Amino acid sequence: MITLIQMEYIVAVDTYRHFVTASEKCFVTQPTLSMQIKKLEDNLGVIVFDRTKQPIIPTEIGNKIIEQARVTLAESKRIIEIVKEHNDTITGDITVGIIPSLAPYLLPLFIGDFTKTYPDVKLKVVELLTDNIIEDLKKDKIDLGILVTPLKEKGVIEKPLFYEEMALFVNESHPIANKNNIDASVLDNNDLWMLNNGHCFRSQVMNLCKLKSAANDSSQFEYESGSLETIKKFVEKEGGYTLLPELAIGNPIEGTSIKHFNSKPLREVSFAYTRNYSKRRLMEVLADSIKKSIPKKMLEGDKSNIVEWR
Repeated sequence: MITLIQMEYIVAVDTYRHFVTASEKCFVTQPTLSMQIKKLEDNLGVIVFDRTKQPIIPTEIGNKIIEQARVTLAESKRIIEIVKEHNDTITGDITVGIIPSLAPYLLPLFIGDFTKTYPDVKLKVVELLTDNIIEDLKKDKIDLGILVTPLKEKGVIEKPLFYEEMALFVNESHPIANKNNIDASVLDNNDLWMLNNGHCFRSQVMNLCKLKSAANDSSQFEYESGSLETIKKFVEKEGGYTLLPELAIGNPIEGTSIKHFNSKPLREVSFAYTRNYSKRRLMEVLADSIKKSIPKKMLEGDKSNIVEWR
């Protein structure tokens, strides 16, 4: 007979690909964890992990067993959530991954009110790039992702929250500052400051402006950053321009201006979670808090204006 404990152990080993680390995360000794996994394998008559590989990897049948174990564990946790919902109790813990181009602008808008409204909820937020959020969701290292969609990722469910307009942040000395209703397709990478590789907003900028490369070979100085605030400072002090999502625009900065595109391009911000997700009530109240914290006009967007990045 397979137990929930055994399923927890094989999922942990799959997540961390190391027996000692998995045992530490499960708060048991390594021999205990190994013994239970061996017992599961003996009962099933199959090998779940190839122990000759480093790091340890699941066998072909092991992958299928672990996938089903994740589903079973999530459903077992769902029973507890059903009881909480019946009692109208909002408690528990939730770990959320959020992309860097959203974190400093969105989190301060709702975190304070959320923690005051739901004092029995422990909310942990980690800043991650999109690919890392997807990986951690699939391995159950985080419960929920706040990122830009569409992802079109198998096994990941998307729940749109709001829509940010993409606009130009321009030094007033740049020729673009004298134009209105700009066509994004006419822009090039001259004087354009961008986020570095791995950021979805960088890919959106390149797709919107139809850029094949972000490099500018004629420039004496090139700089790519992981921080929109750093890029804004360069535009302010050194000239040129960049693109910003709506929440990152902030208050006007002397010597700069905001210019809008005639097509009003949008980025869709969503929750992302796997089909095994069990903390539905926590997700609902978190989504409600976020939506209450942002301008109402951002809750609806023309789907045809969404800029894809993948």
